[in-house]
Amino acid sequence: MSIKKISKDQPEKFEFNSDNLELSKIIINKYPKGKQQSAVMPLLYLVQKQNNNWIPLVGMKYIAKMLDIPYIKVYEVATFYTMYNLSPVGKYFIQVCTTTPCMIRGAYKIVEACKQKISENENVLSNNKTCSWMEVECLGACVNAPVVQINEDYFEDLNKEKAEKIIDKILNNEKPIPGSYKGRNNSEPENKRKSLIEEKNA
Repeated sequence: MSIKKISKDQPEKFEFNSDNLELSKIIINKYPKGKQQSAVMPLLYLVQKQNNNWIPLVGMKYIAKMLDIPYIKVYEVATFYTMYNLSPVGKYFIQVCTTTPCMIRGAYKIVEACKQKISENENVLSNNKTCSWMEVECLGACVNAPVVQINEDYFEDLNKEKAEKIIDKILNNEKPIPGSYKGRNNSEPENKRKSLIEEKNA
């Protein structure tokens, strides 16, 4: 269950832009007639993407009206899952995995970099409001540990110095390049693969 706090500062209104309105119709039409409420999760995610990485209360009410369901039903989903941000996190939301494989390979050094560069505490915006950070459980990329997720992108094979360079780019409102920071292709061994060399997609 999410322990994220709901922002005290809330916008007065929310509605999808034309592109997301069209996309929302496509999403709803994927579900059988009478089961449209099942679209609540992808629609909440759409609200979050449009609203600079967080979901305001008016966004939840907007979804409830769109799906013709009680507002509390949308609220329950939004407050349960940690994938939904209920207060501003900035244009770039940095999630640092500190589960065992990442921890062993230096995740807390990346946490140190976040504390020094962004804010001392989790879920606190940087001085320029560009980003925030938090510790999370396993991101499912253990072979490339330590791993950080920034918005929808993974940044792998990091150390403190590389993390600091990524954060510096973000603080300058520059989008960093995702992927392995050891130059690996996907999850291949660090010293490059030794078998199936002739198979391009192996």
